[in-house]
Amino acid sequence: MSETERAVAEHYATGELLNRVFSALEATGIDPTKATAADLKAGDEFHTGGIEASDHFFSHLTITPDMRVLDVGSGIGGTSRLIADRFGARVTGIDLTPEFVETAQALTERVGLADLASFKVGSALDMPVDSGAYDMAVMMHVGMNIEDKSALMQEVARCLKPGGIFAVFDVMKGTNPDPLEFPLPWSTVPETSFLDRPEVYEEAAKAAGFQKILEHDRTEFAAAFFKKAFAAIEEHGPSPLGIHLMMGDTAPIKFQNYVANLHAARLAPVEMVFQKDT
Repeated sequence: MSETERAVAEHYATGELLNRVFSALEATGIDPTKATAADLKAGDEFHTGGIEASDHFFSHLTITPDMRVLDVGSGIGGTSRLIADRFGARVTGIDLTPEFVETAQALTERVGLADLASFKVGSALDMPVDSGAYDMAVMMHVGMNIEDKSALMQEVARCLKPGGIFAVFDVMKGTNPDPLEFPLPWSTVPETSFLDRPEVYEEAAKAAGFQKILEHDRTEFAAAFFKKAFAAIEEHGPSPLGIHLMMGDTAPIKFQNYVANLHAARLAPVEMVFQKDT
């Protein structure tokens, strides 16, 4: 693991995460021993827009039970469990942060999906999986912590079968070149934040043997989502179960800075889908 990767993993490690998730479930009236994958959605979709964004993202993709899917940067397993639960596909999640992997496995076992989804500690630039083993790879809000987009694309291409799909939902550079305001959900300092324009993703993908088949800017959606979320917090207070559990006490300022950067066009959440050459 490189020094940058170690710093990224430490950024996300908060300690006692699994117990905090269970406590949050109880606070919302859900018995953790009887929780379902759907019960976790308010807290395990660790990306802009939560489950609404995931629904839009997966509406572009065809996933069937016979497929194997690679979840690059799987966090506490929300995306992997969604794929397993909704589509019945087998999923392997890879993440840098051991606490995330341990929490992901425990939650997946708790909701009865361990036969379909499993998790490993590893770098997105050197994933501990066989070459050509997957029909699809997904990556949601991970590339912001990866400087070398070319190496990322090459590694994902290695893992996919010919014709395989790589679907990405990342926070990317906006049209405003001014520096970002920190801290942010994925990084406290600029040294571990590596936003790039969509063209950089596309060029790196093409060099790795991919062709772009879709691109959607989700800025308007994100702005509306956060406006609604902030209004709900103002009226009712924060929900016990939410992605703030993975960010500790600095979650409010991280979200505020995200939105300030969004409105200033310094960043933009973007969906991209690529297909590996046959």
